[in-house]
Amino acid sequence: MLKQLYERRARRDLAHALHTRVIEQARRPHFYAVLGVPDTMLGRYEMVCLHAYLVLTRLKREGEAGACVAQTLHNILFDDFDVALRETGLGDMGIGKRIKKLARNLHGRISAYDSGVSASDKELAAALSRNMYASAEPSNAQVTGMVAYVRAARREIDDCPAAALFAAARAFPDPEAFAPIDTPVRGTEFTQ
Repeated sequence: MLKQLYERRARRDLAHALHTRVIEQARRPHFYAVLGVPDTMLGRYEMVCLHAYLVLTRLKREGEAGACVAQTLHNILFDDFDVALRETGLGDMGIGKRIKKLARNLHGRISAYDSGVSASDKELAAALSRNMYASAEPSNAQVTGMVAYVRAARREIDDCPAAALFAAARAFPDPEAFAPIDTPVRGTEFTQ
């Protein structure tokens, strides 16, 4: 019994540490000022979704322990979304519906980003354009820079040893290394 309590507490502590990493990275100004992500509540939600996708996907590879941490992280994210919605003045009656919609949106983005990462840069750019940039008009160079960032972040977290992941010691790549790329990925050009 004591061992289960310790494991549950350790899992919760790790999930909180990973949540902190996700939020810190999602708030990096470079994404908004340089890579064209809208600096709005929705834009920040999209950045949290992207980084949560990267961590949650990696945790899945770690068996039952990873699945437990992933579920705890998921719960913490939605507790955080709940608090954020309440701070905007939304009443109790509207919170449940909004949280359900946010959950559907997160799961949709996880699926879209996973498909895009597994496919071509063009498909990843399309997924980012549909979701992260839905309320913005980024340049092709900004989208291409974000594609490069997502690919590098996915590589880095995929290559992260389990011990470093479970210590929440591994950070995401520095987004400032990813400036807008003037040469768009073939086929990602879109009209604004």
